[in-house]
Amino acid sequence: MDTDVLVIGAGPVGLAVTCALLQHGIAVRVVDKAAGPATSSRANFVHARGSEVLDRLDALDGLPEESVRAMTITSYAGDRPMMRLRFGDPGLDTAAPPMVISQARVEARLRERLAALGGRPEWGNGLVGAEQDATGVTAVLADGTTVRAGWLIGCDGTGSTVRKLAGIGFPGVKISERFLLVDGRLEGEPALDRSGTSGWAHAEGMLGVMPMPGDQWRLLAYDAAFQEDKPSEEQIAERVRHILPRRTGRPGLRLGEVTWASLFRVHRRLADTYRAGRILLAGDAAHVHAPFGGQGMLTGLGDAENLAWKLALVVRGKAGETLLDTYEAERRPLATAVLRGSTAATKVNIAGSPIGRLLRDQVLMRLFNQGWLQRWATYTTSQLWVSYRRGPLGGRRRLGPPRPGDRVGDLPCERADGSRTHLNAELRGAWAVLGNGADAVFQVARQRLCDHVVRLHSDDPPMLIRPDGHLACKGGAAEATRWLDGALR
Repeated sequence: MDTDVLVIGAGPVGLAVTCALLQHGIAVRVVDKAAGPATSSRANFVHARGSEVLDRLDALDGLPEESVRAMTITSYAGDRPMMRLRFGDPGLDTAAPPMVISQARVEARLRERLAALGGRPEWGNGLVGAEQDATGVTAVLADGTTVRAGWLIGCDGTGSTVRKLAGIGFPGVKISERFLLVDGRLEGEPALDRSGTSGWAHAEGMLGVMPMPGDQWRLLAYDAAFQEDKPSEEQIAERVRHILPRRTGRPGLRLGEVTWASLFRVHRRLADTYRAGRILLAGDAAHVHAPFGGQGMLTGLGDAENLAWKLALVVRGKAGETLLDTYEAERRPLATAVLRGSTAATKVNIAGSPIGRLLRDQVLMRLFNQGWLQRWATYTTSQLWVSYRRGPLGGRRRLGPPRPGDRVGDLPCERADGSRTHLNAELRGAWAVLGNGADAVFQVARQRLCDHVVRLHSDDPPMLIRPDGHLACKGGAAEATRWLDGALR
């Protein structure tokens, strides 16, 4: 083999799965057909679950400090505020912050972490062919070179070459017509509040304006009337300049210098399967979401982390290949739920009929002013609720929380030398045995997982925790033996 794993796509998901595999000691290469890193991006929000994943990858440092803490959404009808939604502290035993930050900055931080692990993206060299057999995948790159890898992971976006070469279907439907997206500066008076996002409900379509780092703003406008098939960035910018004062009712507000502009349509798609033999999919190659709620990149980062620890065990000969089937079993139902929610949010935002706008503006917006509903929105979008307890690695017995498959909070704990730490800082390519009197569990785990296990002390009952922060099992050595034998075999 030239490498254990070949990753196609050096976006956030491809970089995350590459970093995670390297943390587990797996040889991996990541290639991308693009000439170099992206400087602009559609994703610009990282919820608490995404921050936790970045923390476990040791790739979070610096991002919270440069992000914008714009945690409110205020919806207007003209100058009249109709709803103010506050995304508060998600709680649930986490210090991981939600962040307004460009996907490009997240990718840059992941590339820094990749370099620290001894890797680098190989730019300008995409995948053009792939054939698999019983022992690996032979991949042909754009420069004509051939790479022999044990496994191939497609993180190459909605038009995934990996998915097409694997013959995996990608059914879906179009949810909406045209959205215009612009990053730039706003001028004139009255100035918008940079402490949160502002949105306007208008008969011609919604308009959203979000503060971004560097005194930038992101503008998102639904505009089915814009008929240019392949507009230039300047045409998109001019259209948004026309829309901005009209929909906000603020004639003095102007769009100035534009750094990026794009047009897109919203589709909902889900791959028929996440695995075809030795070829696997993650992120947008497996599922496509509407942008509302900031769930696309978040879900992809979760895919990367879930897949990495399982594939690492298989590559190292510690688990059978059927463990990889649990990746789809755990992650695809989540993608289905997220697709359902983001589709509903899109339809509400682009409501075109008088009845639909009345329901949105007079009923839903009033409801979302309620504190309990705002807490629910924070909790839902954070993805801290994600659990795999009903999946093949979950527990069958009814136990008190957390149950096998549940997320374990970022608990304070102690290392063996008595120094203080927190759980996510120790789950960096490792399993954790946590709790009081768990030495026997630690020995069982070390026998089956070798040196990729850390022993942590706390007042909690003994727990074996997966590298992605979910509970494997709790109890004594017998319970740990039973769970590991079932999962690894």
